[in-house]
Amino acid sequence: MKVGRVTLSDRASAGVYADRSGPEIGRVLGELYAGPLEWVVRLMPDERPAIAQALRELCDVEGCELVVTTGGTGPSPRDVTPEATREVIERELPGFGEVMRMQSFAKVPTAILSRATAGTRGGSLIVNLPGNPRAIGECLPLVMPAILEALRHLRGE
Repeated sequence: MKVGRVTLSDRASAGVYADRSGPEIGRVLGELYAGPLEWVVRLMPDERPAIAQALRELCDVEGCELVVTTGGTGPSPRDVTPEATREVIERELPGFGEVMRMQSFAKVPTAILSRATAGTRGGSLIVNLPGNPRAIGECLPLVMPAILEALRHLRGE
């Protein structure tokens, strides 16, 4: 499966620190998905137009079945990933964000501040994940059954 992985972080994209969230997505998804994975990776600053363009390219040009973002889902003014996602999706699937917030809230009360969402664009599924590597390891396994089911629907199976 071809997967787009987009890390949204002003500081990581500027080289202030290493991207730990993107590789964590790779590790966790690699453990959860039985088949081979082909990765298309992006590391970019929190700029809404650029994020929306990257999501469009990953879906429409690269042909990624799954596009997973990490970061930019909080309440700060620079957190614009959900807005960029909503700009490009055709159908929103808010249950992904709801489940991740519910799971994370049980451990970290500030998880309620997450605005993560998901949706479809053509034959692609886009899912916003938290920016914290630990939260990725907690949330991605929770939504993996829904990811697989959504991909089956998008393939017409």
